[in-house]
Amino acid sequence: MSYAKAQSKNVVWDWLTTVDHKKVGILYLAGGAFFFALGGIEAVLMRIQLMFPDMAIVQAQTFNELLTMHGTTMIFLAAMPLLFGFMNFIIPLQIGARDVAFPFLNALGFWLFFFGGLLLYVSLFTGGAPDAGWTAYVPLSSNSPGQGLDYYVLGLQVSGLGTLIGGINFLVTIINMRAPGMSMMRMPLFTWSSFVASMLILFAFPALTIGLLLLMLERLFGATYFAVDFGGNIIIWQHLFWIFGHPEVYILILPAFGIFSEVIPTFAKKRLFGYSAMVFATLIIGFLGFMVWAHHMFTVGMGPVANAIFAVATMAIAVPTGIKIFNWLLTLWGGRIQFTTANLFALGFIPSFVMGGVTGVMLATSAANYQFHDTYFVVAHFHYVIIGGVVFGLFAAAFYWWPKMFGYRLSETLGKWFFWLFLIGFHMTFFVQHFLGLMGMPRRVASFLPGQGLDAMNFISTIGAFLMSIAFIILLIAIFASTKNRDNVQDPWDGRTLEWTVPTPVPEYNFAQTPLVRDLDPYWYEKHEGDGKIKAAEPLGEIHMPNATVLPVTISAGLIVASFGFIYHVLPLIIGGFIITFGAMFVRSIKEDHGYHIPVDVIKRDKEEGK
Repeated sequence: MSYAKAQSKNVVWDWLTTVDHKKVGILYLAGGAFFFALGGIEAVLMRIQLMFPDMAIVQAQTFNELLTMHGTTMIFLAAMPLLFGFMNFIIPLQIGARDVAFPFLNALGFWLFFFGGLLLYVSLFTGGAPDAGWTAYVPLSSNSPGQGLDYYVLGLQVSGLGTLIGGINFLVTIINMRAPGMSMMRMPLFTWSSFVASMLILFAFPALTIGLLLLMLERLFGATYFAVDFGGNIIIWQHLFWIFGHPEVYILILPAFGIFSEVIPTFAKKRLFGYSAMVFATLIIGFLGFMVWAHHMFTVGMGPVANAIFAVATMAIAVPTGIKIFNWLLTLWGGRIQFTTANLFALGFIPSFVMGGVTGVMLATSAANYQFHDTYFVVAHFHYVIIGGVVFGLFAAAFYWWPKMFGYRLSETLGKWFFWLFLIGFHMTFFVQHFLGLMGMPRRVASFLPGQGLDAMNFISTIGAFLMSIAFIILLIAIFASTKNRDNVQDPWDGRTLEWTVPTPVPEYNFAQTPLVRDLDPYWYEKHEGDGKIKAAEPLGEIHMPNATVLPVTISAGLIVASFGFIYHVLPLIIGGFIITFGAMFVRSIKEDHGYHIPVDVIKRDKEEGK
């Protein structure tokens, strides 16, 4: 395909067929933000239901559906895709690459995630959403009436396949496509932490896939893997789910740690303290993340030996995490700290996440866990880790990288209003839930009785949820009201890493010439030791880029058609869906796709115009 032909597309078709890692990253952000808003609405509805005793805003069955959809959405369809959005856009730029290793698979990963999420939400309009909790414990999930759990199983299978593809893609990209001079120990911490998270995806997601497959066979085809009457074992589901489920926490939190490791040094005007220790702490966290899954199962009767082993392993993971906390604090120590919105989220993260870590150590004590288990104490702990860690990291990343991604800076005034309202609302919502749990309020209940001493704290928790909602609306206003802030978007924060060296907006080929990395924090090094410009590792020449293709959308759509066939036992739909999917895969395999080349004169012109 010629360069001119490659550029001649309409906008909608361009986004449907793109394989550009930057556009795929923005698609992930848009899709993740859509599901994040849906999950937030579900959370607010639950908090309104629990605002006062004996409320009847929604029925108990609807509450169970809201609970299931909220947890499933936020973990699988919001937090992870939003992180994937930043990983997609930033990692190739940070390592000096022109794209990810497999652009086609990158686009396929997004469309599988998005179509899988939409499939899950179709359940709202077809007789009822899944209602067995986001962990879908059997036999509750295997015996749940209606098709809600079928949508859950197949939606997560399709979406999870996209995540697995994305994780493999990042691994290959980071291993093989780093710029000359960028050794593993010169990689930015965001790239390092995303690399470890991708390794966790590679090993954790197959366990979930197997568990969902067994549940699908039981629900749709009458298998008896979890049916005790037929010799099945319900505890096997918990092992399979949590062998995935606990590494999933680190799949989410490690990229957030990487974001803070970029933001804090930038706004402290100092090199990250203890880079090597941070790298090895990240690796240790990734390894230990697979050693602790059964601390979710202290009450199932594994016995004192197993409980003790998993308790000790869980406490051990606090050590590398503590190393990271102290390294961030020592990076701030003596720095010329700038209190931008991005840095405020990084600073707010440290005490918030430490509180979640402390309650994690409490829950790791197996004897105490018998009392805390299935109470609001666990809800508080989990949200302090996920919101205080992952969501704060996402917001820090948004304000930090927004100028590079979209060509304008988000309003700092609105950003600070957003930060303080969100921070206050977050702590109002979840801090009191520790005490609700200690007083015995069980989680996953649709109402509570008056006269138990739970009224005031539930009211405070709901008001906090309202504040978080208002804060999110302010963020949306900031996104649309800040579009004129287009000055100083090339390197607005005096950045340290390679993504700040490329023009804004970023050209489709990222780098006119592959950069030569001479130090950790390469851009910062060139500013202070060189002439302020990154050295080129190759002469200026023609650049090869991959063609856009509609096949990722086609493959994903075929799997959705087949999924409807499985849910409603319609054989022609199953066959038709697989024909679409495998037909598109066959076309991909035989079609000669040599991409297109960007001529040298176009690259020279872009360089002269500063594009």
